Amino acid sequence: MTIPPADAAGIARAAVILRNGGLVAFPTETVYGLGADATQGAAVARIFEAKGRPSFNPLIAHIADATAVADFALPADHFEALARAFWPGPLTLVMRRKPGSNISDLVSAGGATIALRCPDSPAALDLLRAVGRPVAAPSANRSGSVSPTSAAHVAASLGERVDLILDAGPCRVGLESTVLDLTQTVPVILRPGGVTREQIAAIVGAVTSGSDDPAAPKSPGQQLSHYAPSLPVRINTRDVRAGEALLGFGPGEATLNLSTRGDLREAAANLFAMLRQLDDPARFTGIAVMPVPEDGVGAAINDRLRRAAHH
Repeated sequence: MTIPPADAAGIARAAVILRNGGLVAFPTETVYGLGADATQGAAVARIFEAKGRPSFNPLIAHIADATAVADFALPADHFEALARAFWPGPLTLVMRRKPGSNISDLVSAGGATIALRCPDSPAALDLLRAVGRPVAAPSANRSGSVSPTSAAHVAASLGERVDLILDAGPCRVGLESTVLDLTQTVPVILRPGGVTREQIAAIVGAVTSGSDDPAAPKSPGQQLSHYAPSLPVRINTRDVRAGEALLGFGPGEATLNLSTRGDLREAAANLFAMLRQLDDPARFTGIAVMPVPEDGVGAAINDRLRRAAHH
């Protein structure tokens, strides 16, 4: 496993590895993804093996632009308007799979839908163009653990399980994409993320929130326990127990603070990196997290915190 910069030489090298069935961790604006050629079932299977990920959990297929969607998905209401508004960007759209699509069934966990995203990262888009195929990519970490927002996080979590890690520095958004299901009459947010409910509603009108069928999920990140440090996590508290670290939000003393000025975007960008820093059994017995407002991207932050705290 090597970690070259995400420059032209590194991207060209990564593209060859992907086309040859290898695994490449690459940066996006949200988190680092663990990529494989989505058209090669054996390559996609390596993602599940590397992550220790349940085989029924679907993956997101990343594409370089919206025009590619017609090759993999059937037309969906609101798609064009949403793609114009938010692609490239942190929004994943779930649509019905196109019959005969060359994307591996493993990407959809055998289901009839496909989750697609066009990432807002120059390095990711350059890589997708160089590969010339959709790239399936969940977060580049062991399944259920804290998502990676730097190349070092990927190396610490996956090590030699990945063939190459492209390094483009820390992720700008730092929180996974919003997943929106367009296969329902009213679009359903399956996972809150970098695009807020309010932003989506401004485009599509009515929108609801929901969750997948646990037996046949359409979206990643739906397990109750997910994004979890090894230490126990308590949320929505200002009381710190003996031995605990305090993850703060807003003014006040804390071991680490997501945003001293109460900026939810800054908090989202810091969330996973700070959880990793505090996940240190040699120093702490647990992690207490101060309340974070549910406004805007705060809903996505709290979704991740609730899953991190679930035991």
